[in-house]
Amino acid sequence: MTARPPSPVVRAVGRALPKHYADQETLIAAFREAWAGAHFNVDRLEELHRAVQVSGRYLAVPIERYKELTSFAERNRAWTEAAVALGEEAVRAALDHAALRPDEVDHLFFVTTTGIATPSIDARLVNRLNLRADVRRTPIFGLGCAAGAAGIARASDFLRAFPDRVAVLLSVELCSLTLQRDDFSIPNIISSGLFGDGAAAVVLVGGSRAESQGRDGARVAATASVFYRDTERVMGWDIVDSGFKVVLSAKVPDVVRDHVLRDVDAFLAAQGLDRPRIRHWIAHTGGPKVLQAFEETLQLPPGALARSWKSLRETGNLSSAAVLFVLGELLDSGEAHNGDSGLLMAMGPGFCSELVLLQW
Repeated sequence: MTARPPSPVVRAVGRALPKHYADQETLIAAFREAWAGAHFNVDRLEELHRAVQVSGRYLAVPIERYKELTSFAERNRAWTEAAVALGEEAVRAALDHAALRPDEVDHLFFVTTTGIATPSIDARLVNRLNLRADVRRTPIFGLGCAAGAAGIARASDFLRAFPDRVAVLLSVELCSLTLQRDDFSIPNIISSGLFGDGAAAVVLVGGSRAESQGRDGARVAATASVFYRDTERVMGWDIVDSGFKVVLSAKVPDVVRDHVLRDVDAFLAAQGLDRPRIRHWIAHTGGPKVLQAFEETLQLPPGALARSWKSLRETGNLSSAAVLFVLGELLDSGEAHNGDSGLLMAMGPGFCSELVLLQW
């Protein structure tokens, strides 16, 4: 029997945030000004924005420019320009942390749900980063908040087949450029207070290469995907003339409570583990109710999701990049030690879950 190759290893996470920042009070004031004359209860706006517990967010363009971006085409052009710049910054940071050169990258995976471009953003980065002409590229659209975890899983699949190679996962989400100015629905108002902009890149190396280099990292020991049937309207987009109109059901925390405990326990049991043996919990920042549902349903110890709560407060929900920001904070902290296990988990449109078991 052929020996199974060693697991891929996460070497580093690079993060990039736009240079434009607005605290939540500034954002609330801007929305009040924009929506006050639309027969909309602006006091309800403030109430919903404060409930998401986000202190401020980084924005793809200066706050005063958003009123000029009146069409989907204009917003998507701004998205493409900002995505390329932030994507390059995140990938360079990740490669620097991993002590690797751009020409050592064999496969670039790109995930997003907030804009569209052909050539895709990964293609536009080949020349800017001086990647090899034979670099493989896989752009993935539409997995939403789950795509950061799913991207790690897909990159790991590649590296299990080619254990001597290097893969980079890039996530760029510019949620502010999807805002529907004429949509006064509760989901759109919540989204306008919850979601932020940012990019993250993860460098992974195949197990054989990791062993030969002798460098530390988190092994991707196992991954799992779970699709929940007949839940397509829980989260996603309706594509309308003005762009992406958010679909965001109040049932998201209920889906967490109904499924996550069973899914996590089954996944860990298949690896000979249980929840008490997981030292590091890396959850995407879905919002206060989602994080509370994770904590209560999985019966997590106090502080288990402290990094997720901190990321939510400081940057908002960065969609697919959110869980990668939390992973980066954990790696930078140095708190993970040999023998530790961690569970990275995210949920997104489908509705679905993505689980990644990390071991040090």
